Order: sequence, then structure tokens, then C-alpha cells
Amino acid sequence: MSTKKADYDERLHNSNFIDACNNAVNGIVYSTSSQTNIRKQLILGAIVLILSLFYDFSTSEFLILTFAIFFVIFAEMINTAIETVVDLYTDVYHPKAKIAKDVAAGAVLFSSVNAVIVAYFLILRQTDLIQLSESVLSGVIASPTHMALVGLILVVIWIIAVKSVVKKQELDGRKTSRFIPSGQSAVAFAILTAIWLNTKNIFVFCLALILSLLVTGNRMNDSRSVGEVIFGAFMGTLIVLMVFGLTFLKGI
Repeated sequence: MSTKKADYDERLHNSNFIDACNNAVNGIVYSTSSQTNIRKQLILGAIVLILSLFYDFSTSEFLILTFAIFFVIFAEMINTAIETVVDLYTDVYHPKAKIAKDVAAGAVLFSSVNAVIVAYFLILRQTDLIQLSESVLSGVIASPTHMALVGLILVVIWIIAVKSVVKKQELDGRKTSRFIPSGQSAVAFAILTAIWLNTKNIFVFCLALILSLLVTGNRMNDSRSVGEVIFGAFMGTLIVLMVFGLTFLKGI
């Protein structure tokens, strides 16, 4: 009896912080793979973040923009969670079940309207289409911190997209790909690249490199293949370099 109770408690509670993070990531991946709206919102969010590089936003303006993006995705995930719980308890039409789903959908609508308002005041009102068409790269900002943050967020979105594709294949009963790039390695080397491009300090770079190698080594110990780890690290580095590369294109 005690063994069964221990197994039951383990299923209900996270045993440590790492398990809690893994379960949270599983929730994000499931939401993205099962909900078309979340996939669309992630794509739109990535596009908006790339566009933000063409505007000289202040810190507060950029924080408002990122908050609006993530708030829409957050509301959609809460909507998914509510729908799943309601479907768990009833598989027939019930007025209260409909109310719960409608209210959750209303929250998504409110967050989407808020995002549109933010986009209008921060982006659309500042856009001179004629001037932008003449020199589309002339407005790329030169803030290393902004570019580093955008690059890191894009890496995370790429990781979620890859894992969601695999998860959707599982949900559809199709054969899944055995090659899944390491997300932790991608984030580690994205941060490493951003640190080097921002500081150009070899001592700081070496310290960050050691931490990144420790992360990749840990992933290989967790039965991830060398190819998955290397490819993840390569993509993390490449995405950040591409974001920073917009600054160099500015002078062309």
C-alpha cells in the first residue's frame, strides 16, 4: 500500500525543480502541438520581434511589446487547460461547461485585442511605408541588449516548434523522428554567442564557454546523441548571429 501511495504522490507532485521545469516544458509543447492558434501566435510573435529590430524602442516600449506577445500565448494556454479539464469531466453538452469554455475564449479575445492596440501604437503609427520601402534596413537598431534578447527568444520559439512537430506526430499516431535537436544546448550556445558579441571579453567568453560545454556534456549523459547536441548548439549560435547580422547589413 505504501509503495502505491508513493507512486501516486510522485505522479501528483514534482520531486524536484528539474522535474517541475520538464513538466512545464511538456505543457508548452503539448499546447503548441495540439492547438493551431498557439502555433500561429508563435509565428506572429517571432515576426513582430524581428520587426522590432527596425524600430528604436525604449526599454519600456520593448517590455510592453514582449508582454503583449506572451500574454496572448499565456491566455491561449489557459484556455487549452480549461477545455481539457472540462472535457475530462463531461463528454456531453452542458450549459456550465459551455460557459467555462466561452469565458476562457473571451480571455483570449481580450488579450488579442490588447496585442493589436499595442502593435498599433508602437509599430503602425511609427511606420512611414514610403520611407521604409526606400531603405528597409536603415532603421535597424544597434542595441546589443535588444538584439541578444530577440535572438534568445527566437531560439526558444524554434525549440518549441521542433518539439511540437514531434509531439504532433505522436498525437496523430505517426512515426516520430528520432533526431530531435537539444533545446538546452541551443539556448546555452545562443547565450554564449550573445555574451561574446556584447562583451568581446575573452575571459568572460571562456567562462561562458565552460558553462555551455557543461550543459552539452550533461545532455549527452542523458542519452542525447552527439549529433542532436551539436546541431542544437549550431542552431542556437546561428539564430543569434543572424539577428546581429542585421546591424552589419545596415551599412550596405
